[in-house]
Amino acid sequence: MFAALVSLDLHIPAVGSLKGKRAVIRALVSRLRQEVNCSVVEMDHQNLWQRAGIGVAVAAGSETGARKVVQQVEKIVARDPRVEIIAFHTELVVPEH
Repeated sequence: MFAALVSLDLHIPAVGSLKGKRAVIRALVSRLRQEVNCSVVEMDHQNLWQRAGIGVAVAAGSETGARKVVQQVEKIVARDPRVEIIAFHTELVVPEH
């Protein structure tokens, strides 16, 4: 089994409150869970209005499968007009033999 760990640092320019930010993040997290079937959590910048840190964990049977899911995650987030990706970092965890 292969695992991919993704961390995203996001800017949410149009929100003016934590409530507005959380609505955007909640919708994005829900979309990722539904479309990609992955684990997603808000992990950083919880008290900042226009910043968010999102963590995504993916398990796959092959390295290629894990990379494809990571690409899907990036596309879904990039398509959301409410957020801008500041940083996107991926770490692939490969099983030892």
